[in-house]
Amino acid sequence: MSGPRPRPLIGVTTSEMREPHRTLPDAAGDPPQREMALGMVYLRAIERAGGVPVVLPPVGHDAIEELLDRLDGLCLSGGPDLDPDAYGQPPHHLLGEIEPDLDAFELALAAAADARGLPVLGICRGAQAMNVARGGTLHQHVDDVIEAGIAHRQAEPGRVPTHAVAVEPGTRLAALIGGDALDVNSFHHQAIDRLGRDLVVAARSPDGLVEAVEDERAALYLGVQWHAEGLIHQPAQLALFGALIEAAADGRLVAQRVA
Repeated sequence: MSGPRPRPLIGVTTSEMREPHRTLPDAAGDPPQREMALGMVYLRAIERAGGVPVVLPPVGHDAIEELLDRLDGLCLSGGPDLDPDAYGQPPHHLLGEIEPDLDAFELALAAAADARGLPVLGICRGAQAMNVARGGTLHQHVDDVIEAGIAHRQAEPGRVPTHAVAVEPGTRLAALIGGDALDVNSFHHQAIDRLGRDLVVAARSPDGLVEAVEDERAALYLGVQWHAEGLIHQPAQLALFGALIEAAADGRLVAQRVA
């Protein structure tokens, strides 16, 4: 008699690097060095949805396939601006700090996961990376393309939704949330512009910005511009992580049967 199925292992990227705040070693800790940074809320959201999260370091590109061999799904987290060189554009004068090497790893990871049909959920920058990995482009500064009205970089905490998005009927996202509208938070100044290969718009903000994209044919290839991990007290937001875990569990079952 078999026991309960192991929970899916979900890799979570960390695309933010932080410089040391001190220059001298702490007597009780490690010497100062650059560090990866990732909000714990991503990990808690995946746990609450039924998965086991593991934080992914930016390994060499030759190790990406081996890394993915051990994962059941992938969550691309938020972070700083993507290097516009990745989608063939010169930098905007308001471009924030970038990490080109980290970008290259994350885009290669997203493309490799996509190629093998691994379920992928992208959050904020992660959604943008999913689009760029499929050949799409970004608006480097949304204030250039929208009229004043919605604050896409809110001052309120992440648990507080500040604007609504209209969800496209018939999309996977609409089925997941069980409706055609959702209240979201907002912490970005870049956004998806030209869609990547085989992606469709799943949601827009009232000012017309793309707020979610998906590939309807994939097990799960869904990116949302808002920080859903900070809103999982809302069932519709937790459902996004639940979809990742469900698709990852289904994929593991198929792999076991094939093996």
